Amino acid sequence: MTPDPTRELPKSWDPAEHESRLYQGWVDAGYFTADASSDKPPFSIVIPPPNVNGSLHMGHAYEHVLMDALSRRRRMQGYEVLWLPGMDHAAIAMQTMVERKLAAEGLTRDDLGREAFIERVWVEKAEIGDNIGTQMRRLGDGVDWSRERFTMDDGLSRAVQTVFKQMYDDGLIYRAERLVNWSPVLKTAISDIEVSYADVEGELVSFRYGSLDDSEPHIVVATTRLETMLGDTAIAVHPEDERYAHLIGTELAHPFVDRLIPVIADDYVDPEFGSGAVKITPAHDPNDFAIGQRHDLPMPTIMDDEARIADTGTQFDGMDRFEARAKVREALAEQGRIVKEVRPYLHSVGHSERTGEPIEPRLSMQWWVKVESLAKAAGDAVRHGDTVIHPASMEPRWFGWVDNMYDWCISRQLWWGHRIPIWYGPDGEIVCAGPDDEIPEGYLQETDVLDTWFSSGLWPFSTLGWPDKTDDLATFYPTSVLVTGYDILFFWVARMMMFGTYVAPQFGEDGSGGDKKVPFHNLFLHGLVRDEHGRKMSKSKGNGIDPLDWVERFGADALRFTLARGANPGSDISVGEDHAQSSRNFATKLFNATKFAMMNGAVVPGAGELPDRAALTEADRWILDRLDEVLADADAGYEAYEFSKACEALYHFAWDEVCDWYLELAKVQYAENDEARSQSTSLVLGTVLDALLRLLHPVMPFVTEVLWTALTGKESVVVADWPRRGDATADPEAAQHIGDLQRLITEVRRFRSDQGLKPGQRVEAEIDGLDVAGLAPSRAYLDSLARLEPAGESFAATATIDVRLSSATVTVRIDTSGTVDVEAERKRLAKDLAAAEKELSGTTAKLGNEQFLSKAPDHVVAKIRDRQQVATEEVERLGAALNALSGS
Repeated sequence: MTPDPTRELPKSWDPAEHESRLYQGWVDAGYFTADASSDKPPFSIVIPPPNVNGSLHMGHAYEHVLMDALSRRRRMQGYEVLWLPGMDHAAIAMQTMVERKLAAEGLTRDDLGREAFIERVWVEKAEIGDNIGTQMRRLGDGVDWSRERFTMDDGLSRAVQTVFKQMYDDGLIYRAERLVNWSPVLKTAISDIEVSYADVEGELVSFRYGSLDDSEPHIVVATTRLETMLGDTAIAVHPEDERYAHLIGTELAHPFVDRLIPVIADDYVDPEFGSGAVKITPAHDPNDFAIGQRHDLPMPTIMDDEARIADTGTQFDGMDRFEARAKVREALAEQGRIVKEVRPYLHSVGHSERTGEPIEPRLSMQWWVKVESLAKAAGDAVRHGDTVIHPASMEPRWFGWVDNMYDWCISRQLWWGHRIPIWYGPDGEIVCAGPDDEIPEGYLQETDVLDTWFSSGLWPFSTLGWPDKTDDLATFYPTSVLVTGYDILFFWVARMMMFGTYVAPQFGEDGSGGDKKVPFHNLFLHGLVRDEHGRKMSKSKGNGIDPLDWVERFGADALRFTLARGANPGSDISVGEDHAQSSRNFATKLFNATKFAMMNGAVVPGAGELPDRAALTEADRWILDRLDEVLADADAGYEAYEFSKACEALYHFAWDEVCDWYLELAKVQYAENDEARSQSTSLVLGTVLDALLRLLHPVMPFVTEVLWTALTGKESVVVADWPRRGDATADPEAAQHIGDLQRLITEVRRFRSDQGLKPGQRVEAEIDGLDVAGLAPSRAYLDSLARLEPAGESFAATATIDVRLSSATVTVRIDTSGTVDVEAERKRLAKDLAAAEKELSGTTAKLGNEQFLSKAPDHVVAKIRDRQQVATEEVERLGAALNALSGS
């Protein structure tokens, strides 16, 4: 096939000139729009919805690159692909952002009222616009924009109300007073994922309950949150602790509250830690809450929703918790009850990730999901193979969570979000209303909204139209794979699995769920993106990388290839600018190689146009066989979600074999001035580049689109067929001969470099052993790539190189007279040899020192062993080079 002359390549590769135009062209052509009525096998992915008020960070970019690579490859393999985009309403994040803007205007949400505040949030959402969508387009995300969803759009709101009512009617949703993570700034319960822990310097205060007389009943307890003693309702000791056996069952007076504190026995207490006695504040500590439930203790809440002391009947009421902490200490000291104070005392404290203040464990009336049966179904789905986790090593973590899950707090004291569909009647009636139910007159709706994870947990099926029976749901559900980070395995993935298995009986006539038992068939868990030093990226460290900055500087393909090249299931990835620059260089290398090939007439053969293999050179047969092998390696990597293996195989094939070797060998074949040889070379070169560009397209879509369309003259590589292995039998003899040729050329080049010969300088040479090695037909390649010429009449060998190949030794005698200053070169080599011998001696001495080996870290010893190996090789190489010089 002759390439379309109107599709000439530009002079150089500049990503900025092409990316936006190409992407919009793909969207306009409908390449990413899925057809639910297609008879192709379906492949579907739903995007983990980013927060609507956010922007894509490097972790998002990483995830999107992997999803896009999977989707693009499946599309090329003939699947009907749906990659569904959307965003999360991000209840806490969005409400916090709007409240901050209101504060700058001197207003609060209460000043506006609920309805006006929610209207303001919708306005802010509209003003944010399509920020994330714009970023996704810059990355090259091949999503179906016609199906974009939002967790608070009408369809998803209907799904939320439907599943809430179903679960409420099934007894899986209930209201109860339980301990939660409380944010005093947001004045709401927050989930565990919204709590970040940091070590802080506090104080550990030991104080005394009971008599101040050592001869009378008393117990010493310690705490870092002294204000919580106002809510103490017991002191716990271990049942076998003889020190306190006589006090178990007795009561001690509270210093400030008119309450007697019982001494109870509980196995939770560690008798070896501290005094062996623990104060119990059931309403403000999770462990104490559990003990309180076991012993049926009173659970007074001593703080209001802003963490101010309340309803204790003491002088501390109205104080902020931190002010109260100091005042309680002073009051206890006045009574002589302080036994010991440790300052500073470093301990871990949970903070609200959104607002930064320490969270307060607080007993609060909330709505909960009873998770026992749901979690079991989520675990069984993996146990039975309905959903497969990649890597399998993550399965124990999965089972550890779902098999030990606590009931889920789903209510939040916010205004922005899905308002809980519970209605209260004037006489205490409670009604749960579905989306189509009529609300009785005079009923008031619950003020709390649902945890964001509730709506995002429905994402795989709600985005496809559930609870309605839609074509999308029939075709694309369950989704093929979920791509997400292992860090939200519990918070999001577990929720989706619970909801997916819960609604499964609604699919299929027999209530078994049929082929829709789970929300996704495969779960691919990737790791975190870290900086080049392996540190987690964060604003505080200043080591975060804006992916769009890399797109601007290096191009989207460079960003994508950098991320994909480091991706393996469950493993973290470290990236830095050097990696991005390397990937940018790779894109440029591909561009230059393809441009060279096209300038020399490279074309993609049609059916039957590639010459019979017997008519091809060994170099041609070798590169075609290597293409088949690399295709198999890439396929295996993609199928196992081992993107790194696929990318490494393609990178080294493209750079090391196609560009560094085959293109150079092809130049020799073109120089033969044999029309048939030139034509076959062009066809082989076209075949290899055609397949290589298609193989790289999933991770480098832009440069491959420009190159492939120019090379083939076809519409778009986006909709091209995925390459398939050829049907020819591999030629191991060709592979052996080309491998030997590469070794021979490499050794001659190394010798030339050692001797200081200029790269383009040709020297005369006599060569023995090519016939025995099977390389006689390759003499033209050797002369061209090693810059050699046949020996003339005045030839006088000044150096000899013996190269051991797979079946013979080839001897190359070279005449370097007049090309180098032999004496100066001998001095240079001798100096380098002395330095290498010194390094070898030093490393050998260290490795022979038993005392050093016993104390040095393993990585230090390994590094010295590597240095010793390099030094050994240098001594051998430089010694051989000296011996090769004339007169040595």
